Amino acid sequence: MEFRNLGRSGLKISEIAYGNWLTHGSQVEEDAARACVRAALDEGITTFDTADVYAGTRAEEVLGRALEGQRREGLEIFTKVYWPTGPGKNDSGLSRKHIFESIHGSLRRLGTDYVDLYQAHRFDYETPLEETMRAFDDLVRQGKVLYVGVSEWRAEQIERALKIADEMGFDRIVSSQPQYSMLWRVIEEEVVPLCEREGVGQIVWSPIAQGVLTGKYKPGQPLPEGSRATDDKGGADMIKRYLNDDLLTRVQNLKPIADELGLSMAQLAIAWTLQNPNVSAAIVGASRPEQVADNVKAAGVKLDADVLKRIDDVLGEVVIRDPAKTVSPAKRP
Repeated sequence: MEFRNLGRSGLKISEIAYGNWLTHGSQVEEDAARACVRAALDEGITTFDTADVYAGTRAEEVLGRALEGQRREGLEIFTKVYWPTGPGKNDSGLSRKHIFESIHGSLRRLGTDYVDLYQAHRFDYETPLEETMRAFDDLVRQGKVLYVGVSEWRAEQIERALKIADEMGFDRIVSSQPQYSMLWRVIEEEVVPLCEREGVGQIVWSPIAQGVLTGKYKPGQPLPEGSRATDDKGGADMIKRYLNDDLLTRVQNLKPIADELGLSMAQLAIAWTLQNPNVSAAIVGASRPEQVADNVKAAGVKLDADVLKRIDDVLGEVVIRDPAKTVSPAKRP
């Protein structure tokens, strides 16, 4: 396993992180989830990412039990706050009330006294950003949170938060967690340049585009049974944008490149995200331990400029680049 600093902070994280969105407490049974976490630990992964909303808070509980008995100082545990965790008007968003109540729930479920990184899961248009930043800073000062970050924020939102932190003496954002893959590059035009200047690192999710970049979805063929595309618990909604024959044909044309490099298509896709110097880690999920072992082999892989150009040439116009695709709800859900 290779390690990178999280942005400009002193925190070292494994460049392959393990995430449990759509798996723990949902798609897979707890025994299988624990086996995947054990595989991640065995492969040298030390960074684990979750969120209070995943599987209706059950994902945090499963991860907490799976990590029980591990040396806490040897782990980096990340979670998030924003989406609803209850039926009340204050059970979502980034108000001081919800942030404080959510961190206490997350710490209880994860079985830890602190989280290494606490992330705003979306931007909250209904809460003054100063209120959110002060609440995060208070949690840092209380020792319940070591670092703060954001997920799926636009460049101008990150910039505003950094300005407030500097003006008010708060801890700065050190990370951004966006969707990023060969097919989804919306952060490259605005978010990445800003974050490079400001010392904010990317922790990218869905580096294999919900499984599309593994090549298992074939043009003109039925969707594989048990795949993300047939999942009725949220996975199918995100993957459908990729399920057209032109895109799937282009993805199949990446296989010769992967074969030449001795990589699986998933390894090629993950390694591609790690070539971006602003990326601190790529998050992988798994429903089987062998998937973890396969994905980890992307760590430390270097792709030369010719390979990166060939990938661009193969994918062509199907790549999504519009920064406006990064969207937070206008009203709290």
